[in-house]
This record gives sequence, C-alpha cells and structure tokens, in this order.
Amino acid sequence: MRKCYCPAPTGRNMGRISRLETPDMPNLIRIPTPLRNLTRNQAEVSVNARTIGEALDALEGQFNGIKTRLCDEKGNVRRFVNVYVNDEDIRFLQNLATPLKDGDQVSIVPAIAGG
Repeated sequence: MRKCYCPAPTGRNMGRISRLETPDMPNLIRIPTPLRNLTRNQAEVSVNARTIGEALDALEGQFNGIKTRLCDEKGNVRRFVNVYVNDEDIRFLQNLATPLKDGDQVSIVPAIAGG
C-alpha cells in the first residue's frame, strides 16, 4: 500500500498528520459474459479500491450502468449476483465492506437457475 499523509481538516486533530492508504496494485475484477456488453467486451477490469463497495463504485465510474445490474435500489448486491474475493463469498465476509488488499481478485458470478 502507498501511504499518503495529509493534515486532518477539523476538530481536535486539526494540525495533526493523518494517514490514508490507497492500493498500489490494482484489483482485478472478472466480468461474467452476460455483463461484458457493459464493459466493452472486457473479461477483466482493473480498479483501485479498499473495499468491495469502492470496487463496485470504481467499476460504475468506468462503465456507467453496470452497478444497477449488480446492486438493488438500496445499494446491496442483488440476491442473484454472487461476488467473490479470492474465491471467498463476500456474504460470508463483510459484504460490501469486505476489505481488499493489493492484488486481490474479485469475481462476479450471476446465479443460474434452471429446471
């Protein structure tokens, strides 16, 4: 992680130095085939993010409209969409607050139903 130092803007910490960390290495997001029309047919997209929520926001910043396909009106990941960080389902981690480390891989997997 690259460390950025900047003065805290307000309150009793005014004048102190605070540390913000931003990822040096981008996180790779794997895009499923049904959504690739929204990513200009890219199977993988790189974003810099500290959490899954930030990653989805960054994805939306690059490809307008993709987040509405992944998240409901409350901002939660839709029931029929599964998101994994390094093969771990975020629903069993911290959901959208799941932290990302440098180089983590995110997979978006739509649920498939049939009979």
